[in-house]
Amino acid sequence: MDWQAVELTLRLALLTTLILLALGTPIAWWLATTRRPWRGLVYALVALPLVLPPTVLGFYLLMAMGPDGPIGVLTTSLGIGRLPFTFAGILVASVIYSLPFMVQPLTVAFAGVDRPLLEASWTLGRSGFGTFFRVVVPLSVPGFLTAVVLTFAHTVGEFGVVLMIGGSIPGVTRTVSISIYDDVQALDYASAATLALPLLVASFLVLSITYTVARRRTEWPIGV
Repeated sequence: MDWQAVELTLRLALLTTLILLALGTPIAWWLATTRRPWRGLVYALVALPLVLPPTVLGFYLLMAMGPDGPIGVLTTSLGIGRLPFTFAGILVASVIYSLPFMVQPLTVAFAGVDRPLLEASWTLGRSGFGTFFRVVVPLSVPGFLTAVVLTFAHTVGEFGVVLMIGGSIPGVTRTVSISIYDDVQALDYASAATLALPLLVASFLVLSITYTVARRRTEWPIGV
């Protein structure tokens, strides 16, 4: 078992999920409530990683993070250094690649909140932020649960984007999926199986529990 790859993968998935929870929540709220004509363009941009081949996305991110790319120039000028083949680089790539898995469930959840409940909260003197945290968030718990689990699970299974940006540097960018690929390339199927099978079982169990809890939550009457 490549425990170094397991630890790095879990750290990457956790950080990606936390960052996207902070970034994706306001984006999803805006998409669910805005009437701006360019909403469709923003939604398409958010959903682009769903249909774009990971290697294509990874290639353009690699060019953007390179020494002549806009991100590379910015990080170099700030003294951060270059992002390719670093943990920070694959973290940035993971945040971009997993963005729709956080935003889409939250957008659906926010859009399902009844408008009269929001108006009643405003009438009682709650501010916009107060209404969001006291009304919207509790009613959107299933959406948050689904978004967090999908984002975490998707990051754990990332391969193409991470490989393009980070390569396979042990302890730095070598994740579980890349470790499995390297083992298969070396015809070491036993080592690959020790990583692949637990990952398959854990992913299935987590998703099953999440969808079951989310479904029961939506079926419970308010106040129960």
